[in-house]
Amino acid sequence: MAADWEQWVKVGRAVCGRGVFAAREIPAGTHVGRVQGKVIDDPNYTSAYCIDLGGDRSLEPLGPFRFLNHCCEPNATLSLYDCEYEDGSPAPAEVYVEALRTIRPDEEVRIDYAWSLDGAIPCLCNSPNCRGWVVDAAELPKLLKKLKKSAPAPAAPTAPTSPPLVKRPTRKKRMAR
Repeated sequence: MAADWEQWVKVGRAVCGRGVFAAREIPAGTHVGRVQGKVIDDPNYTSAYCIDLGGDRSLEPLGPFRFLNHCCEPNATLSLYDCEYEDGSPAPAEVYVEALRTIRPDEEVRIDYAWSLDGAIPCLCNSPNCRGWVVDAAELPKLLKKLKKSAPAPAAPTAPTSPPLVKRPTRKKRMAR
């Protein structure tokens, strides 16, 4: 039996390695597929792909959703559903990818990682409203304040020790026709 995601997405080359792309138009609100993988019960577990499930648990996803990339203006989100076994005891949560808006064929499916302040890294999403950092939007002001405090003070101007360089015009190389 085909996986639920196969009708919706495929993995391909992206700006940052591999990414998940729409195989056909995905309507807004569509559950694109369940993110499957191994649940890790370790508060210190980390990897390039793990998804925080809350508490001490993380999900190490399998393909294709292992390759979901970040965007500050995402077209999809991860929906977390609490589950329980038949006896009523808690079971591992299930994670689904859901389209936030209609996603065009061959468009990359991207989510907002919304990382915590301590995990923030520079963002490469190039969206019109890029925050500049892969960080939860609510924590961005704290990050910018922290960066401003840690920025080195501008150096005081010093007297030149050698004569200033004279800029000479450069010659352009002619290309053969």
